[in-house]
Amino acid sequence: MIQLLKTNIGRLRIIAILEGISLLILIFIAVPMKHFLNNPVGTRIMGPIHGALFLLFLFNTISVGIDQNWKFKTTTWKVLIACIIPFGTFYIDRKILRKAQQA
Repeated sequence: MIQLLKTNIGRLRIIAILEGISLLILIFIAVPMKHFLNNPVGTRIMGPIHGALFLLFLFNTISVGIDQNWKFKTTTWKVLIACIIPFGTFYIDRKILRKAQQA
């Protein structure tokens, strides 16, 4: 884990996992609690957390894309889109980010 924090792409991988987890908690736990149980506490807590992680992911993706000379049409857009699809950041971590870090 400490090794991941030493590089920009490693930090992006950690942010991607955290962002993916926060999206899943929001979609599958907090939002159903709000609508079916009339209990908005989950969205009040997870909404801002997910929002901050989402923005952090976007900014870090752009930064890593510039640093790694990713072409927007082939790599960067895929990583950016992943954060709005449930389980997308986990897939991108496995298919793109892990390989880019090993290179």
